[in-house]
Amino acid sequence: MFFEKYFDIDYLWGAFPQLLPYLKITFAVAGLAVLFGTLLGLLLAFMKMGKSKMLQIVAHGYTTVMRCTPSIVLLFLVYYGVPFLSEALFHIHLQDIYTGVFVVITFSLQFAAMMSEVIRSAILAIDKGQFEAAVSVGLTPWQAYRRIIFPQAFVVALPNFGNGLIAILQEGALAYTIGFIDIVGKANLIISSNFNSHALEIYIALAVIYWVISIVIEKVFDLLEKAFSKGSRSIKAS
Repeated sequence: MFFEKYFDIDYLWGAFPQLLPYLKITFAVAGLAVLFGTLLGLLLAFMKMGKSKMLQIVAHGYTTVMRCTPSIVLLFLVYYGVPFLSEALFHIHLQDIYTGVFVVITFSLQFAAMMSEVIRSAILAIDKGQFEAAVSVGLTPWQAYRRIIFPQAFVVALPNFGNGLIAILQEGALAYTIGFIDIVGKANLIISSNFNSHALEIYIALAVIYWVISIVIEKVFDLLEKAFSKGSRSIKAS
């Protein structure tokens, strides 16, 4: 009787059709953050491995700052800071810009810091002799990286890349705090419209969705890692 009074299983099942359509927004933001974050992370990784001490300091400093800044603090810094700097420096007003842009910027910056270490570690894990051998037979440094180093580093980086993707999806749940309506934002709108009743059912449904997504991503990356590792072993054996 107590359970039925405070928990409605039918409301829980009914929450899924209301939440799932907004999953595409969550995926879109995460996808863009991963894309831009990976590109910036690649640049930072090469800065860290380069010969310029200044660039190394900048890249390592960036990573340290991002790691030491809580996600929600970074989100508010971007949300309030970017329009302020834009207006102060360039006299461009960004008050009416789509909120999702700030979310993408925030998590791109965060993902870049994460990926810079993942990419750097993956590249350094490859024997330097392979690069030297490739250059000695006539390949340019870029060709050596593209044909020899990057394919192997990709396999090494896969598990951490998958973990980073899951982390960004989960951290993205904070986006509702600046009024962004993704799957978490929709969940909070539903709860508010019901005067905070059935909040437990809504959040359980939300948790289940995130559990399923995280497990699927983890399994997909496990399969990818096994497939690519098997391929690389076959090449070495031949």
